[in-house]
Amino acid sequence: MNLPPKVTDRAFARLAEIAPGAQALRVAVEGGGCSGFQYDIKLDDIAEDDLVLEGQGQKVIVDSVSLPFLSGAVIDFTEELIGARFVIENPNATSSCGCGTSFSM
Repeated sequence: MNLPPKVTDRAFARLAEIAPGAQALRVAVEGGGCSGFQYDIKLDDIAEDDLVLEGQGQKVIVDSVSLPFLSGAVIDFTEELIGARFVIENPNATSSCGCGTSFSM
């Protein structure tokens, strides 16, 4: 059974800071990267077949092709010494690379 991804309050709060009401944050999975799949995270407009996750007046969107790859995933925002970024904790990934943007299933 596919569970929709979840978005943390911290991720919605950061999205409100960088794009207040403008566009939604698109989280997609594409082929490529050093592990076979990679995340593509960007501001985008909502498409007809997108799953829309809402919180704090913000929207995170996932296209229908990426949705099975993100089943049960948690979309979060982290600030570390190496930088601040949106991160995905994906229970479907069997391995991931050090950069955190590429994974295999």
